[in-house]
Amino acid sequence: MKKSNTKIKAIIQVCLIVVSFLLGGLFMLILLEIKPLNSNTIIKDETKVYEKNSLARSVEKVYDAVVAIEEYEGGIVSNTGTGFIYKADSNYGYIITNEHILGETNDIRVIFSNEEETTAKVLGKDAYLDLAVLRIDKKYVTRIANIGSSNEMNLGDTVFAIGSPLGINYRGSVSAGILSGKDRLVATSVTNKNNYDWVMKVLQTDAPLNHGNSGGPLLNINGEVIGICALKLVDDSVEGMGFAIPIEYAMNYIKLLEQGTKLKWPVFGIGMEDASINNITAHNITLPKDVHNGVIVLNVKKDTGAAKAGLQKNDVITKVNNKNVKNSAYLRYELYQYQAGDTIKITFIRNGKEKTTKVLLGSA
Repeated sequence: MKKSNTKIKAIIQVCLIVVSFLLGGLFMLILLEIKPLNSNTIIKDETKVYEKNSLARSVEKVYDAVVAIEEYEGGIVSNTGTGFIYKADSNYGYIITNEHILGETNDIRVIFSNEEETTAKVLGKDAYLDLAVLRIDKKYVTRIANIGSSNEMNLGDTVFAIGSPLGINYRGSVSAGILSGKDRLVATSVTNKNNYDWVMKVLQTDAPLNHGNSGGPLLNINGEVIGICALKLVDDSVEGMGFAIPIEYAMNYIKLLEQGTKLKWPVFGIGMEDASINNITAHNITLPKDVHNGVIVLNVKKDTGAAKAGLQKNDVITKVNNKNVKNSAYLRYELYQYQAGDTIKITFIRNGKEKTTKVLLGSA
């Protein structure tokens, strides 16, 4: 009887040891899932090792969709930039880039991540959007970028860019930072290269962007395009301020550019200049003490909406639909939020007094 009890106790002890071992192993596995032995690495498909916080997997998702772009004049490279393949059909691949890197020749060459090259056809472009659509043969398409949403991004979220800073020798360069701002209004040059004549509503990032990054994608942590890199503030006192066109805004116009449709912006009907102190003095204009910005009407074109609304030379426009107008760039930006046929309310100063009128916007 004693031998039977001893045997039972031995079996129980062995079972307890086995159960303890299994429970201990399970506990360790749980701990390793929560905090790996090397917290800086993870394993993907048991074949590749990445740093835990690396963007490498996200870069891989889009890298081969990003292209370097060269614009030629007279057989010589005159400008460089970046673009990305956003869609393909049975015959062609389609690339988004910036208009300002293309020039007027439309002699464009595209270089891919695998170092293949081909010429590209410009389907459509617009200077005020600073967007262009190129077309290439389908056989060159190895990857298509996924389109994300800048609206879903929060300030401080991680972003990164892939591009060709300083030319194709550095094509495929990756830079990273955070989303620093949304809905920034930044003045830039479109029709007058020596003067700011347009305002763009853009995303702001501290990810390093340089000449050549223009037209390339700004991406979220999942490798989805949230913006199109457009410009950088260059000043000795400014560091880490790059800007990108929100992808939602761009995609509103891409179909039209694909079709080669020339965009028709509304016509207001005036010649104008900024209401600077010097210009106000030169035109002998009187402004209320609380008015410091605006646009001086230099002339009114016959039979336009401005003429029919009664605007006159030396009127100073201060608001469009109750939105303040700082200068001619902001006035043009506010006007181009509307279409030909829309009626807008204009607030202006004439002989020191504030007045309002309604202007029917025309078409070019």
